[in-house]
Amino acid sequence: MASDLDPEQPQRPQLSMWEENFDTEKKRDYSPVSWNEYFEMMDDVVVGTAESKDVFRVYKSGVDGPLLVLLHGGGHSALSWAVFTAAMSSRVTCRVLAMDLRGHGATQVRHADDLSTQTMSRDVANVVRATYGEIPPPIILVGHSMGGAIAVHAACGPLLSSVVGLVVIDVVEGSAMDMLHSMQNFLKGRPKSFKTLDHAIEWSFKSGQIRNLESAKVSMAGQVRRCEGEEGDTAEQVSPVGEGVTEGHEEYYDLNCATDKAESAASEVRPSDPEVKLSEPEVRPSDPEALNAYFWKIDLSKAEKYWDGWFRGISNLFLSCNVPKLLLLAGALFKGIDRLDRDLTIGQMQGKFMMQVLPPCGHAVHEDTPDKVADALASFLIRHKFAEARSETKSSSYPFMR
Repeated sequence: MASDLDPEQPQRPQLSMWEENFDTEKKRDYSPVSWNEYFEMMDDVVVGTAESKDVFRVYKSGVDGPLLVLLHGGGHSALSWAVFTAAMSSRVTCRVLAMDLRGHGATQVRHADDLSTQTMSRDVANVVRATYGEIPPPIILVGHSMGGAIAVHAACGPLLSSVVGLVVIDVVEGSAMDMLHSMQNFLKGRPKSFKTLDHAIEWSFKSGQIRNLESAKVSMAGQVRRCEGEEGDTAEQVSPVGEGVTEGHEEYYDLNCATDKAESAASEVRPSDPEVKLSEPEVRPSDPEALNAYFWKIDLSKAEKYWDGWFRGISNLFLSCNVPKLLLLAGALFKGIDRLDRDLTIGQMQGKFMMQVLPPCGHAVHEDTPDKVADALASFLIRHKFAEARSETKSSSYPFMR
């Protein structure tokens, strides 16, 4: 075997700076990260009696200040709030409760397919009551996409009397309703399975579903499950990933992305395209390899009958909530304020809610730009005297809120 100094051995040409960076990029680490790097504790909250109980997985941080109840989007889990929670806890004194909604994550309920706004709003109230008693701390409901719709319904209902604030992230009734007809195409276009959790993380990042790798490494474990159903932390059961995905740069499509390009993007970005594909072939449930493969925890296509109910009427419901309100929108595709429907546009001009358009990012705003979202929410809490800035951040200037 020739040594490295053998003159007869072909020498590797000297790489340019760009080639060295590209080579490093291919070796990027896609191994999962545990929830406890960001949350202080995990718990399973039991709701109901022993004969008819539901168990909701929650993640918590903080012991003082207002309670931020974080509600994730469709198909995601409470782990999507992990990086944001760490950023938020460093800015203001607060408590955080992020829950896996029914049918999602590690939550186990009797009727997991009932994803109606009424049922999920009641779940939120039941989990808060079971965790904090009949008189919980002042609550700020924070919801992303589907979770934003649930937050609006929960804030306007009679079940949570201690709600003092409402934050909705990247969900607007008009554009959300427009994109529903393309959702089935997108869901069909996703990989049905992944050989390892590392591959799932790699796909989520390079397909643009989650554009922040740090967040993808902790949150994807809440979206997929290992087929064999072994108990324990799936993050510890996977092997390192090889070079598996070629990154696309021109077009991204996010789950539930509320833009008028949703239909075309759903057909343009598919696992079979050369720009976003796994080197390993898809594993089907009937294949022998399926025993160790990872599949989506929830089949959102089967929840189609609830999609309309999540978003229809939420603009007026949002405006009618008699608490301070904040709407955060992704600046992706340079939509910004143009994405507001008529009711929200009038309400925003009348000062009925605060709004901020964040720098270009994907639909998973709180995952893509957790620091920006934390800055906006911290400013909102401090402005309304819901929370106090931590001493190390009191001198910081938070973004101007419109």
